[in-house]
Amino acid sequence: MASKRHLKQTINLISEELFAECVAASLYGQNRDSAEALIYSTIKMRNNYIRRISHPEPGMSAKAYYKDLKDKFAAQASEMLDQLNNF
Repeated sequence: MASKRHLKQTINLISEELFAECVAASLYGQNRDSAEALIYSTIKMRNNYIRRISHPEPGMSAKAYYKDLKDKFAAQASEMLDQLNNF
């Protein structure tokens, strides 16, 4: 398992890229309100996953918890990217 620090850096990097794409879409796209909603959801997603790294669920093994966390983050980031591509 990668360290918590590395996991936080990866989540921050992916979130920054999504945020930049959302800002570009809001500036140059026609559907500004949807792009702004994606900006806010990107920020919420980042904050949620960064907080969850520091406080693992009790009763669940660390390896399973972080694997589940990474899978859920990847799925949510992928979903947001698909929404962004539909503008």
